[in-house]
Amino acid sequence: MKQLVIHKKFPDLTLVALLENGRLVEFFIERPDFHNRVGTIYKGRIVNVLSGMDAAFVDIGLEKKAFIHVDDLLPVHAAYDATTKPLIASIVTVGDELIVQMLKEPTRSKGAKVTAHFSLTGRWLVFMPGAGYVAISNKIRLVAERRRLSHLAERVRAPHEGIIVRTAADGVSDEAFERELLTMRSRWEQIVTEGQREKAPKQLFRDDALLPRMFRDLVTEKIDEIIVDNQHMYGVAREMLTSLTTPLRTHLQLHDTNTSILEAYPIREQMERANESKLRLPSGGYIVIDFTEALTVIDVNTGQFTGSSSLTETILKTNREAAEEVAHILRLRDIGGIIIIDFIDMLFEENRHEIEELLRSAVLKDRMKVHILGWTKLGLLEMTRKRASEHQDSLFFETCKCCGGRRKTKWDTLL
Repeated sequence: MKQLVIHKKFPDLTLVALLENGRLVEFFIERPDFHNRVGTIYKGRIVNVLSGMDAAFVDIGLEKKAFIHVDDLLPVHAAYDATTKPLIASIVTVGDELIVQMLKEPTRSKGAKVTAHFSLTGRWLVFMPGAGYVAISNKIRLVAERRRLSHLAERVRAPHEGIIVRTAADGVSDEAFERELLTMRSRWEQIVTEGQREKAPKQLFRDDALLPRMFRDLVTEKIDEIIVDNQHMYGVAREMLTSLTTPLRTHLQLHDTNTSILEAYPIREQMERANESKLRLPSGGYIVIDFTEALTVIDVNTGQFTGSSSLTETILKTNREAAEEVAHILRLRDIGGIIIIDFIDMLFEENRHEIEELLRSAVLKDRMKVHILGWTKLGLLEMTRKRASEHQDSLFFETCKCCGGRRKTKWDTLL
């Protein structure tokens, strides 16, 4: 059972939570001081060229200057080696104006990362105006359907255009697919036209607001229920369901009881637990999550769990539970970048292999790209998860102006 719960707290806060069998697996918040800017397109101005880093800083109108690497200025499939790659100083100079797209949000210490490799996301496809290739989501497994979608994308795209066929396109009609491509193409042409007219810095395009974006990315045949606690948002959700090209059997309902929707499901309780640094496992063990500037570290401990048969089995059981919990918490808290997991030491290679495969299986549910590299010589498991923005902790923690530490924001002020 998959449910999408939509909570609206006036005037400007919206929360969308995805639950699988009652368990919170993803949530998204939009409020005036916190909104996702990844994918936003700007006209910027080069303010500094760093030849020693093959990069430049771009003023896009935000407090911190954005960063662009030379690779994000070169053609998508340009083949260069260390001797033939152009120097960034030969591509841009201070004062140049150019159109860029945000790849990563600004963080506490860094400005946004931007690129000149553009992409516009629709329900069925990602349109890349300068990529020149077609790719199919790996989650579309049927060979015949992959072949159909590949031929369709190749037929409708222009030679310079790139298309990534999204998972949701599985079974979509040719007409609906081509219609969305035409919409994406027209949108890009409007962006280019406005970019030629406006002066930098200037925002040219921003992705949909939270609710339309969630319907585009999450609402598929796999969503059984959508529950909304606001009459106006209920009407908006109903219109969005009606307007979908492919009709869904998703049940839409209005939560109009006196009990808060956050308590009824219960979302608030699960969010509070998920944002603790120490998380208990079912057997009595626990994991500890800590963040550094460069990576996230997760430590696994048996805690109060002493097992019943042998030390090997006690450790293996704790590590199994930890692998499942790590996959869940990375997805829920949107933790990305380099991740190091210190599982409890295992003597047997087959046990390490089992834990690694369990983790690989658990992260398949994640919409973000996850790469598990394997075990280091010190017995640590290395992995990476795609990161486009600061993880959800930034919603609930803020930097102390006195000590530079972090403190938790009260939930009552947020929801």
